[in-house]
Amino acid sequence: MSFAEDWQTWKTERETTLADPYGWLALVSLDWLETSPRTYDGLPGEWWQDDDAAYWRNEGETQRFELVQSGAGTRVAAGDVEIEIARRGGYLIRVHDPKAPVLQDFKGVPSYDPQEKWVLEGEYEPFDAPVPTTVGAVVEGLSHVYEAPGRVRFTYNGTEHTLTAFNGRNGGLSILFTDETSGVTTYAANRQLAATPHDGKVVLDFNRATNLPCAFTDFATCPLPPAGNHLSFGVEAGEKTPYERH
Repeated sequence: MSFAEDWQTWKTERETTLADPYGWLALVSLDWLETSPRTYDGLPGEWWQDDDAAYWRNEGETQRFELVQSGAGTRVAAGDVEIEIARRGGYLIRVHDPKAPVLQDFKGVPSYDPQEKWVLEGEYEPFDAPVPTTVGAVVEGLSHVYEAPGRVRFTYNGTEHTLTAFNGRNGGLSILFTDETSGVTTYAANRQLAATPHDGKVVLDFNRATNLPCAFTDFATCPLPPAGNHLSFGVEAGEKTPYERH
């Protein structure tokens, strides 16, 4: 398989995942829970939170959801929709609806054409111990705290650059960054690059830089890149600003 074909296979899989009927593009609402039980339009039962957990009382039964701050949410089904409960400072609920307009109108993600020059090799430098790192969010007043296991160091056009990395999937790294295309041809707040270190080396394939959910929907609470993760050149590779934002 050629370089371009391999990238196209990855891109097709990426867009298939985005088009999941209960994925990020299916979001139609976001509500922050209050300390007193209350109802929300179109949703069954009553919802509320305290300092420790979120609660849902429906048809006489109460469920308790104690979740990790900035971690994965959990879901309950309600008819044709799924209600996601997540902890982002306080608790929130989001509705995933397969009939969501953004999902129905999804046409794929505009991207730069793949170029091998954007596959760069760097070095991975693990910290002695993971460093708790606070970052902002696309939602004003909200912050996230993630563990940073190390940093990635690489050279581009003769200049060395360093990016703080968070833990990613399957033992890999998740690198949030902005660059000189951000807010011009790419989404302003952030993009994400997945990488897996091997023997102190790491391959940074910017052709596979992806948008976070907040690039597609206003109902996401995505983190901003950590301080210092702005690249002083334009990364003309990877995903561009979604059609939904034009």
